Amino acid sequence: MEIKVIDSKGKETSSKVKLADSIYGIEPNDHAIYLDVKQYLAAQRQGTHKAKERGEIKGSTRKLKKQKGTGTARAGSIKSPVFRGGGRIFGPRPRNYDFKVNTKVKRLARKSALTYKAQENNIIVLKDIDMNEPKTKEFMAVMASMDLAYEKVLMVLPEDNKNVYLSSRNVQGANVVTADSLNTYEILNANKLVIVEGAVEKIENVLN
Repeated sequence: MEIKVIDSKGKETSSKVKLADSIYGIEPNDHAIYLDVKQYLAAQRQGTHKAKERGEIKGSTRKLKKQKGTGTARAGSIKSPVFRGGGRIFGPRPRNYDFKVNTKVKRLARKSALTYKAQENNIIVLKDIDMNEPKTKEFMAVMASMDLAYEKVLMVLPEDNKNVYLSSRNVQGANVVTADSLNTYEILNANKLVIVEGAVEKIENVLN
């Protein structure tokens, strides 16, 4: 699959980029995508929830009433979960929600997501984006030149570029990542995938 390369002004250049069929033309595996997206979203959870159980509640430990002869259930402490203000039974505790997904499955999921984007013609290859300083206005101009000013866009760079990242940080719907940190959720969440020409080869190296 070949795609024409576009410059930062939105015009087609004379060069083309070949997208490998082993990455952008496979049979998509929806279950692999499901597992990878589920793992990504689970890893985003803070897991800092906490409820106090009876041993952590502040209160008297005095026995409320005698053990027998009252005609009601025995009660040992006001901190019991059956009383108002008592501890919670089996309350949430801090935990890590992340779980393991095999590397081959994650790789297959990313290939499947990229294949879907290629099938929908939602991949754009950008010649280069060079910014001398962080300028949101310049970044927006590049997006507007490709008619992506109000789209959810994922831009993939070959390597870290602080100026591009800072310029895009305040643009709603725009997300900038490097080729080696590309993930399935962000690919599928974006309407358009803008790949800087130098990142095409790096994506192939990571996924192959």
